[in-house]
Amino acid sequence: MYRHQEKRRGAPLFALAWLAGLGLAVLTVVFSKLEDIPIRDPDSVVPGYIRFPAIVLGAIALDVVPRTFLAAGRPGAGWAGRIATTFRTVLKERWPLSHWKFALNGVIAWYLCYAAFRNVKSMAPFVHERNFDSQLADLDKFLFAGHDPAATLHAWFGTGLAAHFFSSVYIVWIALVPVSIAIALVWTRQTRAGEWYVTAVAVDWALGAVLYVLVPTVGPIYSDRGTFAGLPETYVTRLANSMWDDRVATINSHGESGLQTIAAFASLHVGIMMTICLIVQLVKLARWVRITAWTFFGLTVLATVYLGWHFFVDVIAGAALGAFAVWIAGIATGNRVGLRARLVPDPVSVPAGSASPEHPGALATRSAPLPDHPAAD
Repeated sequence: MYRHQEKRRGAPLFALAWLAGLGLAVLTVVFSKLEDIPIRDPDSVVPGYIRFPAIVLGAIALDVVPRTFLAAGRPGAGWAGRIATTFRTVLKERWPLSHWKFALNGVIAWYLCYAAFRNVKSMAPFVHERNFDSQLADLDKFLFAGHDPAATLHAWFGTGLAAHFFSSVYIVWIALVPVSIAIALVWTRQTRAGEWYVTAVAVDWALGAVLYVLVPTVGPIYSDRGTFAGLPETYVTRLANSMWDDRVATINSHGESGLQTIAAFASLHVGIMMTICLIVQLVKLARWVRITAWTFFGLTVLATVYLGWHFFVDVIAGAALGAFAVWIAGIATGNRVGLRARLVPDPVSVPAGSASPEHPGALATRSAPLPDHPAAD
């Protein structure tokens, strides 16, 4: 049986994530009042305040149930009783009150930021009606010596199988964020690493929403449709058409029909992938995880430009945003040495009642050395 030691710096858990969420919530209310736009639930089918806790509870079940069955052994006499007893033991050891507080605190802060972000993003076309797509397209061509980046990628990779492949990359990315949040809040026992990641994603959203308002764009797929007319129909093309219909309906109804989700600068696809890559690098996850993350980062960059979701300058801005989010979140969560972001491990968990080598008879609170894989069991 283990007693989970907690000796954290003075700042409350997820302080910056809460600040980002509350800041976006204030922007949502201000824009709603100024533009007379209703504030809406971003998830019309299954509300996010139900869906995201359900994801976390499902992840908890996946954490506890397999361990219970493995520890209970093979079915036999008294097996049901062993299952019940083992379940209580595993739940108590894996989910003390401190970890329940950690996971629930993180998911609530994250959902507040997500819901406010979706509303601010939807309101951006009303708040700032000018569009900067032509300026960003010109800048792209300047960077590519007069060539269009998307057309260049179409020439390099073709417009057949590559379109389906990059569409699949986009689909995987959509699932990646909620899954990674669940991992950071549920499966990790290095809570400083989990708090760092969740806070960094919250900062990504907060900064991204502000940029959507300051530099409104729709992206090449809408502002330069001819370049993408030769691509085959994929999930992405159907999604793009659906998102445009939502935008038109939202603008025509002045926000009464729902939320629109189109905004290109900066690319949060790239920004959040940069955040993921830097976090897995800084918390020293397994080498194959780091290689996979950076590989998927490269594929995300190619996919967003190839499919027309973003200009290349959106990619540059997104990468910078994601890197800054990791740094500032590291400072805010105490994961730093001076002004350099670095994981500061949680205090070691010790057997309840065990003595510290320095102070016999007292519980050990000495921090453990940095583990090879701090964010995994």
